Amino acid sequence: MAAAATPVPPRNSLFGARLREAGWGYAFVAVPMAVFGLFFIYPFGYALYISFFHWGILGKQPGTGSIGFHNYHQVINDHVFRTAIKNTLEYTAGVLPLEMAMGLLMALVVNQSIRGQKFWRAAFYFPSLASSVAITTIALYLAASDGLINRVFGTTTPWFTTASTATWAIVVLNAWTTSGTVMLFYLAALQSIPTDVYEAASVDNTSTWRTFWRITFPLLRPAHFFVLVVFGIGALKVFDQQYLASGGTGGPNYSTYTAVLYIYREAFQAFDFGMAAAAGTVIFIGIFVLTVVQRLTVGRGEAA
Repeated sequence: MAAAATPVPPRNSLFGARLREAGWGYAFVAVPMAVFGLFFIYPFGYALYISFFHWGILGKQPGTGSIGFHNYHQVINDHVFRTAIKNTLEYTAGVLPLEMAMGLLMALVVNQSIRGQKFWRAAFYFPSLASSVAITTIALYLAASDGLINRVFGTTTPWFTTASTATWAIVVLNAWTTSGTVMLFYLAALQSIPTDVYEAASVDNTSTWRTFWRITFPLLRPAHFFVLVVFGIGALKVFDQQYLASGGTGGPNYSTYTAVLYIYREAFQAFDFGMAAAAGTVIFIGIFVLTVVQRLTVGRGEAA
């Protein structure tokens, strides 16, 4: 007796099922894309638009039309903006290598089979969970001229309010608070490295330092690129610590004046939203170019 043939569904029903499946997929994608467009794409486009006008707190100034690139010319030739960019780049150049080195060192420590491993992981990560405002406020108190730090070292330097030390005091503070998060990314990368490469190095009687420099460090290249881009962008957008240390003025002597603080003061103190939008666009272009350069250099091996 011949077996009954399995009925083949009509072609139209297969097409309809695939269409419904694709529709559900697009529906799920549409929600986050709509949120992204509403809260990211639209504000950026609106800021780009108002950067070509004299735009005050009530909108476009009466009797004025488009002023072209006047705001951009004013921003680029403003010595305060140039100082803010210089301070931001100095801060980034100082904090990024320090937090990467500290994060990698802590990841190497907690990746070993040591006593109290879970405790040390939590202890290293804890500063990253605390409020940045709270940590900065406590640091300002401890590093005041009569604070605990100066009493311990027998000095009287107000570290956060002296022009020559303010930026580097914030560098040390931020490197300490963010290195715990960097540690997590490096720890995940370390645990993804195959153990057979270390076994081969052990057979060849390779020293610990040579194993790290020749095996571990190169294999962490994707983590290096990720940390460099993400935390580099974060450093270029630094604002709160400098605002608290200077009372919102960027002092003393513009030593804590950063790019984002410049935008804040133009928008919410001078109420010149056109200038603030132009400054924000210039900073965005700079960050984008730096990210592309990092991708073409550090990230090239990862892409391969």
